[in-house]
Amino acid sequence: MSAPALPAPVAQRIADGAFVLLDKPRGPTSHQVTAWARDLLGVASAGHAGTLDPNVSGVLWVGVGKAARLVPLVLEFPKTYVGVVVLHGEVAASRRDGVLAEFVGPLYQTPPVRSAVKRERRVRTIRALELLEADPPRLLLRVVADSGTYVRTLAVDLGDALGVGAHLEELRRIATGPFDERSAVPLARLADARSAADDGESAPLLELLRPVEEVWREFPTLVLKEPAASAVAHGAPLAPGGVASASAPFARGDRVVLVSRRRELVAVGVALRGATEPATGHDNWIVGSTKVFADPERFPPRWKRPAAPSGPPVPPSEG
Repeated sequence: MSAPALPAPVAQRIADGAFVLLDKPRGPTSHQVTAWARDLLGVASAGHAGTLDPNVSGVLWVGVGKAARLVPLVLEFPKTYVGVVVLHGEVAASRRDGVLAEFVGPLYQTPPVRSAVKRERRVRTIRALELLEADPPRLLLRVVADSGTYVRTLAVDLGDALGVGAHLEELRRIATGPFDERSAVPLARLADARSAADDGESAPLLELLRPVEEVWREFPTLVLKEPAASAVAHGAPLAPGGVASASAPFARGDRVVLVSRRRELVAVGVALRGATEPATGHDNWIVGSTKVFADPERFPPRWKRPAAPSGPPVPPSEG
């Protein structure tokens, strides 16, 4: 027996693209939690940003509908963790604190043997490494790091640098960029909200299904003139003349968001040059490598093809 149809406001929110912040428990994989959310909402697909190991809890961003395509944007947010590291020997507090400070910044990491990705050495940046509490041999640490950082590997590397060894005993992700655990909800609450929606009460589920604008407004946003919005919606790159306004400065290589004057998400792209950087040579494009989110049918073409010449062909002149 199929689940009841969702109320119209909820169905429209999902159609526009929405996401939910789940508080993943210890035990299931991130993929399992995402699949449960997908089934609860009755959608065809869902995607999560930032995999958590089964024994790690915390904030799991899950996108449904068009929002699932925003995963690359969410992966650009730093992640914040609180974890317990157990040292395998005694270390003086001054040496411990000095080594912790040395780990802030770019570092090389190799994913753990049991990780789900290819074990290749890569660079990740530790943006903050703060000692919250020390109860030897345990250290309670707060870590702010790039997506793809392995805190378990970080714990082992810390132990090696201290010369005593160490391992990660417990870990929780408390934030993904601007989204923190205070607004994350357990699956049980999502299930309750779905039950309420089945009874015709939309508000609880609408509260959990957050609009995609909460993600893309964190990036430099370019408001497009109507002809440019139409062109980009049909796959064209963006020239400076198509920009009506920008929310913030941006540099070459930055991820930027392109929206219509009605604040509809049109596309996400990469800046080919900075906001104040002049064009070079014949390349006048300002944003390329775009991923289109808009339905092209909602943005009818506003350009015209050159008209074919009428009348008989004119013979070339002689002499």
